[in-house]
Amino acid sequence: HVQLVESGGGSVQAGGSLRLSCVASGHTVSTYCMGWFRQAPGKEREGVAGVDSDGITVYADSVKGRFTISQDNASNTVYPQMNSLKPEDTATYYCAASVRSWCDLTLLGKSAYNFWGQGTQVTVS
Repeated sequence: HVQLVESGGGSVQAGGSLRLSCVASGHTVSTYCMGWFRQAPGKEREGVAGVDSDGITVYADSVKGRFTISQDNASNTVYPQMNSLKPEDTATYYCAASVRSWCDLTLLGKSAYNFWGQGTQVTVS
């Protein structure tokens, strides 16, 4: 299986930037897709960004133009760069990985992913 550890969360002023990271370990050679989700209190977990094994990315409408996801294969790390942060971006952010070959069809869907990190808190004020 794939193990995921998120980091980089914290508190930031509105309009600021934050860079999260997700380090993957285990059977990473079998990973087809990586994604980032967020969940605010009382709300459902929603997909914000995803990337497949070819580097193709998908973003939720709410973060397009502000968030960018990138990969560092040397360290098995995925980085969401979050710019122009808004208070509504406040949530717990989760890294996700998938070994399902069809995951690139639904990169923002929870059902596409097999493995999840424990989450990192982002607070924008």
